[in-house]
Amino acid sequence: MYIRGKAHVFGDDVDTDAIIPGPYLKTTDGHELASHCMAGIDEDFPKRVKEGDVIVAGENFGCGSSREQAPIAIKYCGIRAVIAESFARIFYRNAINIGLIPIVCKDITKYVKEGDAIEVDLENEKIIINDKLTLNCETPMGIAREILEAGGLINYYHRKVKQRCVHI
Repeated sequence: MYIRGKAHVFGDDVDTDAIIPGPYLKTTDGHELASHCMAGIDEDFPKRVKEGDVIVAGENFGCGSSREQAPIAIKYCGIRAVIAESFARIFYRNAINIGLIPIVCKDITKYVKEGDAIEVDLENEKIIINDKLTLNCETPMGIAREILEAGGLINYYHRKVKQRCVHI
């Protein structure tokens, strides 16, 4: 599977309060959350995102509270994957659970600028920047990959239930 999009670059320690600030948590509507995605850093971020774009970030992306709304806001904004040098553990798992692809790529912020073209080859764990530079990355494997391929944990669960029902 390939992901192709434009890079939106952020630094280290982007916390969930910056991704979706507290005042915007009064809704469970993903599209409403998306309209305020990254409001703690850049109010205009949702206006610049095109479907399939990626976030590129430094160390410790998604730190702070364990709010699930952070990866939901990112996904509903149109972002397909977050490529970071490292993730906060809970954000990483929440992203997988809702079908947002977290990818670890050491030192990626040294090579990517805002607006660069990014191509991710999930199967071969490669990131290609502007059709020139190729970097190795770490994509979720095992059951985490199965959950992502299903579109999130709820879809994965429903698939498993259907499979069991067919075998009964």
